[in-house]
Amino acid sequence: MQRQGSGGSAAVVVRVAGFVLLAAYLLLVAWVGLRPRDVAWVTAPNTVPLDGIRADLALGGTRAVRLLAEGLLLLAPLGVLLPMADGRLDVSPWASLVRTTAAGALVSLALELLQTAVPGQVVDVDSVLLNTAGVALTHLLVVPAGRARLRRRTGTGRSGPAASSAGGSLVRGGALPRKESAQGSTPRIPRVRIAP
Repeated sequence: MQRQGSGGSAAVVVRVAGFVLLAAYLLLVAWVGLRPRDVAWVTAPNTVPLDGIRADLALGGTRAVRLLAEGLLLLAPLGVLLPMADGRLDVSPWASLVRTTAAGALVSLALELLQTAVPGQVVDVDSVLLNTAGVALTHLLVVPAGRARLRRRTGTGRSGPAASSAGGSLVRGGALPRKESAQGSTPRIPRVRIAP
């Protein structure tokens, strides 16, 4: 059995902290977002994308900024907490952004769908859009720099194209490394046209 080095133990600490913080934050969001509201009337559900954002912008000034900021900031911490719970340091930045944004969109959609059963809460498709944008922006601003800092601190650097070509072949001019097994690459069969 191999021992994990300082890079492995740091990843475990980050992953455990990420899971704990993620669970606590999701409980907080559920408590805030799924509480019944005691209101005299409820607005109609917004199912047309960008209509609610246009209405918020029409209010103008600080009220519009506050309403849009609330939508962007509600799930924004997921942009950092989801990659922390994943715990990997050597990840494609774009793949991480896509995974995190998709997971944030699913959490936001689930929250909106659960709100349909809560008195005083209404569905707003723009909330899903703003929440997802907040997750993506937070991820872009924090995660790549944080991963680079952790890699420098633990001494595990990303391998460049020269290092990755020693362990596998490069696809399309070095864009995506592809690992080959000990038996070689899988043979490709040319497409056969189907007769009419």
